[in-house]
Amino acid sequence: MTQSTAGTDRTVYWEKSSRKKSRARAWHRAAALCLTTALAVWGGGVPGAVAASEQQVSPKAYAPIDPQRMSDVMRVLASDAFEGRAPGTQGEERTVAWLIEQYQKMGLEPAGENGGWTQTVPLLRTRVGQPTVSEVRFLKQTLPWQQNKDIYVSTVRPVKQIALSNVPMVFVGYGVHAPERGWDDFKGVDLKGKVAVFLVNDPDFEATPQDAAYGRFAGRAMTYYGRWTYKYEEAARRGAVGALIVHDTPGASYGWQTVIAPGGEAFDIVRNGDDQPVLMQGWISGEAAEKLFAAAGLDLAVERAKARQTSFAPVTLKDATFSLKVPVQTENLKSQNVLAKITGAKQPDQSVMFGAHWDAFGTSTNAEGQMVMRRGAIDDGSGIAGVLEIARAFKAGPQPDRTVVFAAWTAEERGLLGSVWYATHPLVSLEKTAANFTMDVLQMAGPSRTAFMVGAGQNTVQEDVAAAARRQGRVMKPEAMPERGAFYRADHLPFARAGVPVVAMMDMAGYPDLLKGGVPAGKAWLEGYMACYHQACDAWSPDWDVRGAAEDVALLYRVGHDLAFSQKWPHWKQTSEFAAIRDASRATRGD
Repeated sequence: MTQSTAGTDRTVYWEKSSRKKSRARAWHRAAALCLTTALAVWGGGVPGAVAASEQQVSPKAYAPIDPQRMSDVMRVLASDAFEGRAPGTQGEERTVAWLIEQYQKMGLEPAGENGGWTQTVPLLRTRVGQPTVSEVRFLKQTLPWQQNKDIYVSTVRPVKQIALSNVPMVFVGYGVHAPERGWDDFKGVDLKGKVAVFLVNDPDFEATPQDAAYGRFAGRAMTYYGRWTYKYEEAARRGAVGALIVHDTPGASYGWQTVIAPGGEAFDIVRNGDDQPVLMQGWISGEAAEKLFAAAGLDLAVERAKARQTSFAPVTLKDATFSLKVPVQTENLKSQNVLAKITGAKQPDQSVMFGAHWDAFGTSTNAEGQMVMRRGAIDDGSGIAGVLEIARAFKAGPQPDRTVVFAAWTAEERGLLGSVWYATHPLVSLEKTAANFTMDVLQMAGPSRTAFMVGAGQNTVQEDVAAAARRQGRVMKPEAMPERGAFYRADHLPFARAGVPVVAMMDMAGYPDLLKGGVPAGKAWLEGYMACYHQACDAWSPDWDVRGAAEDVALLYRVGHDLAFSQKWPHWKQTSEFAAIRDASRATRGD
């Protein structure tokens, strides 16, 4: 997506392969499970069913959040006019203008740069073309690798092409260097001028009690060492020219279609100096990886097991050299965070922040060569809808004691780039930010008895949200699928790294226990949604029951409201990796 997309009359094709059709059908089947409950919101249907549904949950459970307005926001943001909301496109221009208009209509104040509504985020956008060379050579055979089928490569370097010729390949296991955990996969190996091959996730992701890695990286709960971003960063730090991660769906928490969904496009913030990323980054499909290791005389399954031991040492893939030649289009562009506020009446230099990301993936060509629009209705139109509802609720009440900031971040889907830029170029004091509340992917299947906390047990504001859930008559549980590493995948993370206590509301974190259908219905919804994650079928539906999402937004509003009218300072637990950062600024707050 290095060029602006066409106008709103552009014909947009849904993906038509049988696999995509089945995914779309799964999504609509899941949505159908909550249709009866949804009729209470949308009207019509069977009166008896609607009445029963309304008896199950009172609007007080999500007041003052309006599910209908949330749905309307998602419908607008996912419409053709916004073209999938890709940074640097006409879709961004329309999105930013629309968000500013909403802020203005509410009577909010601008919180951007120079008294405006936005903060400029300088980005590098790249897009690789079709490789003319992509292969691994051995003495007696050559493995051709097809982009999107066997391999997926991209770059975030400002180059005209990636040109690698007969580069050695080194398997580095999980590629983790964690002295505090007694773990080093590299053992001093020289990676300069080589391609590093990684396993995804942490060394203990598949570990058994007999493995040295067992429990060393929080078990199934992914740490930052398990994230693909860390592996690319580590390869760059060690001088590698390329980093390739072996894909497997359980370890990555998403399928190959999600890996290739960006269509060769990548983004980064504009960097200067020596902090340059690796030249080539990418993934190898599981099947291609097995063939690669076999050609090198290795068994991938055996090497996986070895990588779970502290004795693991990097393995140079015998007689294997990688060659790649692919053109790269590059463009420097300026994207926008969109920011509003209500200035505090008593402590205007202190703040509470609510945020979500406005961007999605725009339009691109899928693996079948068809043009698709990835609209991001739920990811993260739902979060933006939540931010706007919270802003509306605050504006309708008395002026808060502390300043309340409402943020719509750019380029989250490209690596949290908008929130990263803000956290390093803040427009309010982060030392005096009481908490950051982030919403990313809220469920559309109706009221639920449960909610899930991503990264539970790290700070006291999470406990406040759990208490608010109890007052709703709900139970807050720790995330059910910590192996997905959700805590490291949303816009709260840059603020946590800056020491700000955070709460991330992400309904991908577990199967909700729905009032209508229980956990089985919640599981059907989430599995249906995950089939559409980052795909064209993440599109708005009138069949949604948005009350479940509204309940979650109301939780954050109530806790944030309490903080905005208090002098309380939430804090990190001393067992959290972010506690020391916050503690260092304690004198600034006087807490």
